Amino acid sequence: MMFACGDQDSGCRFTFHHLPKKGFPALESRDTRDRLLKWSMDGRITAQAFVFDQNFKGYQEHDFLMAFFNHPSVSSNLKLLSASGQWTTLDTNVRKVDVKNVPCTQMSMSFFDRLYCEGVVRESGHIVKCLDEYHDDILIADELRKVLLLEDSAHYDLFSPSDREEFLFRLFKHLCLGGALCQYEDELGPYLETTKTIYKDLVSVQKDPETHEINIISTVFKVCAYDPNGLCYPSSNGHEQNFAYLIVNPLKRYIYVLYHSFGGALFCN
Repeated sequence: MMFACGDQDSGCRFTFHHLPKKGFPALESRDTRDRLLKWSMDGRITAQAFVFDQNFKGYQEHDFLMAFFNHPSVSSNLKLLSASGQWTTLDTNVRKVDVKNVPCTQMSMSFFDRLYCEGVVRESGHIVKCLDEYHDDILIADELRKVLLLEDSAHYDLFSPSDREEFLFRLFKHLCLGGALCQYEDELGPYLETTKTIYKDLVSVQKDPETHEINIISTVFKVCAYDPNGLCYPSSNGHEQNFAYLIVNPLKRYIYVLYHSFGGALFCN
């Protein structure tokens, strides 16, 4: 879905403020940082928080997203990794936004239990290896990555098309694929643990007062932004591992941004 920003849209009704002190413990923990370094994502992945001033409703996506990217507090603070590997900010006039609504309904890591089957992950948690091949600059060295990337994989159907759209699956997949110099794990555990902690940091839940069930209230968007020169965010390169997700908490009016730029390891963030 492509939204164009006309002169009438640039002001919009929403106001945003950056929350620089908001932490994301999962991404900042020593265990996670060590894994991200191994996976060639440390220094290339970041999370940020913003707050907005009015109620958000789904039909307001156009105004909301255009206002977000063009608000001074966002454009001057939204992190962007340059081609030279330097952190900068968006700081441009966004003309169009390509947005994908990402389902976010999964509440349990049992969603991935199906990977423990013959030929993908052994009962011990060890991932079954395979002959090396490449897909879009990503090394496929085991059956897990085949399940994630190759439609002709014998086990690709373990996850349905709707399963693959889920934010939990997308996050898991991004972590498994890693960066350009990724050192892959031999066991599934580190991928599951890291996915779980980051997911819990980003996604908000609420108990239904009538049923007492816990429900996810976050709305998730996968976004790409375009300035007068073309694609500018999350990168000018449309690689699968260049991604930006906006996770919106409509009650607290928070926006969490999860961003990654594909490439080799960096040692600062």
